[in-house]
Order: sequence, then structure tokens, then C-alpha cells
Amino acid sequence: MAAFVIVGGGLAAAKAAEALREEGFDGEIVLVGREPHLPYERPPLSKGYLQGSDERDKIFVHDADWYREHDVDVRTGVSVTAVDPAAHEVTLSGGERLRYDKLLLATGAQPRRLTVPGHERVLYLRTVDDSDRLRGTFSTARKVAIIGAGWIGLETAAAARAAGAEVTVIEQGQQPLLSALGPEIGAVFADLHREHGVDLRLGARLAEITETGVRLADGTAIDADAVLAGIGAVPDTELAAAAGLTIDNGVKVGADLRTSDPDIYAAGDVANAHHPRLGHHVRVEHWANALNQPPSPPAPCSAVRPPTTNRPTSTPTSTTWAWSTSAMSRPALPTTSSSAVISAGGSSSRSGCGTTG
Repeated sequence: MAAFVIVGGGLAAAKAAEALREEGFDGEIVLVGREPHLPYERPPLSKGYLQGSDERDKIFVHDADWYREHDVDVRTGVSVTAVDPAAHEVTLSGGERLRYDKLLLATGAQPRRLTVPGHERVLYLRTVDDSDRLRGTFSTARKVAIIGAGWIGLETAAAARAAGAEVTVIEQGQQPLLSALGPEIGAVFADLHREHGVDLRLGARLAEITETGVRLADGTAIDADAVLAGIGAVPDTELAAAAGLTIDNGVKVGADLRTSDPDIYAAGDVANAHHPRLGHHVRVEHWANALNQPPSPPAPCSAVRPPTTNRPTSTPTSTTWAWSTSAMSRPALPTTSSSAVISAGGSSSRSGCGTTG
């Protein structure tokens, strides 16, 4: 029986398993995730789930019954420690070896870490457990400092303010969300947060995390009971690199998601996929990318149709979009969420903790 192993515990991994069954693959599917949870979506972790308005069950892509009914062997709380392309085997953290005919790496991304003195005191948001810890921290902290005014920074700022904390956001750029939305819309987000009591420090450079908060490069001290960093993410390529796969801003794959090894594929945040219209590789950290990549799965046997061209979320003729709870509503933004639409392949995200995993 053909075996398809999926490494990852996010949206891309779960949708790949779903797509394989929908395409008629009747072989063995094993999904291995290092977290002790079923695969889940990450955007709610910085939005409704962090603020306590979304129930935990809502974040999961499928419930346990779905995996059982579709004969998908889900191994939670287990890491893949090595991939042996020659033997077509992966080694699990407990020492077990799994054979595969085809392998999909959906290992996602990890938060970019600060390196300034005192960085060990900093909190990050990537997993549901991180979100749980942050919710507890925000409920007790009087003052919170957040490094970075991207999606994660602004959404966690909104959550901290909703919990009653004083919030200072420190951003070295001249506007929040500058690379994603540009200066005009960035200014709208800046005004919105200031209107709701966020102390937004733009053009500021961090020097140190102290026992009482943070110190900026100009010597300014900012008191904080908790410090969170949201300064971007880096693709989790450690496993792929150790297996000898080509790495270039993620795992380099073709338009069909095939890596430099013909039996190994990559999807989601970790995949730097060739874009057939742009003519070069693009790595997209976007919820919709994880949702839409797996439905054209690689074929481990003739029961599944051959790989088709991957269609990344952003194309020169498409419109990308962002949905965020990074600001409390005001008349110009009539819902509880803020949204933005960017045309012609601009960068955006259904934001939150990276996106896919």
C-alpha cells in the first residue's frame, strides 16, 4: 500500500490530507504534528481566541471524528527528527521510523527572535499555547510593551487594551504595517490605535529588554510588566536542510510544489514556490495560500491525478486581501474588524501568527 506522510500541524497539513482523500487516494496517510493538538488555523490566535470571544473548538481544521472517518493516522505531540530521502523514511522523536512513498513538508514558520540584551524575557505568539499564555498575561499586566507594529503587534495590542492594560508599541518604521499596506493605510491604523489609547512609538529602535521594561536606542526607558515581540517570521527549514533539499528563503519548490527531491513536496509558509505568471519564486505567508495550495496534491500513486500547477494566492491580475482585528471599530470601519484590499500582488495577510504551519 502506498504511504503518504505529512509533516506539520497547521492548515496546509490538514488540507493536504483532505485533498488526498477527495482525489481518491486510498493508501496510508500519516500526519505528524509536534504540538499536542489536532491541526488548527493560526489567524484566530491573535484575534478572537486571544480576546476570549472565540471558542477553542473553532480553531481546528477538522475534529477527531473526521480523521478517523477518513482513515488519517494523526500523530500529535510527535516531532519528525530526520528525513532520509534515500531510504524513503522519516524518524520520529520516539525513535520510530516511518516509510513513505511521498512526503509533504508543511512545517510552517517560526517567530523571528530578538537578539538584544535581555531577549530571554520576551514573549512570542505562534501556537495556541502561546495564545493561552498571552491571554493570562494580559489579564494581569498593568503595562505591556510590544515590539513591532505589523499584524501580530497591532492585533496583540488591541487584545491587551481590551484586557485593560496600558500598551506601548515600538516600531522602527515610520508607520505601522508599512511594508504590507503602504504609508496611507498605515497612517489610518496608527490613528486608530492612538484613538484607543495605544502609545505608538514610530521610528524608534530597541536597545535592550530590562527587568522593568525596555530601553530604546535614544536612552528612553519604557516601563512594562510584559514584553512581546512580533517582528516577522522565518520559514522552518531545519528538517528540509538536514535532508539535503534546496533551501532559498524557505524550501524551494516548483509550481507543482515538488522540492529538489522528486518524492518530497512542500506547501504553506515554508514553501518558496515558483510562480508561473511572475516567472520567479514567491514565498507567501498567507492563510489563503495554505488553504489553496494542497487541493492539487502530488500523486503518490495512479489513484491520484498527477500534480497540477500550483496557483499562489497573489497573481499580477488578482487582488489580495487582509482581515484584522488589530483595531477597535470606529465609524469609518463599521465592523469589529479592520480590513484592507491591496491590488496587483501587494503584500497582505489574513494575519495572525504566521498563517499555516
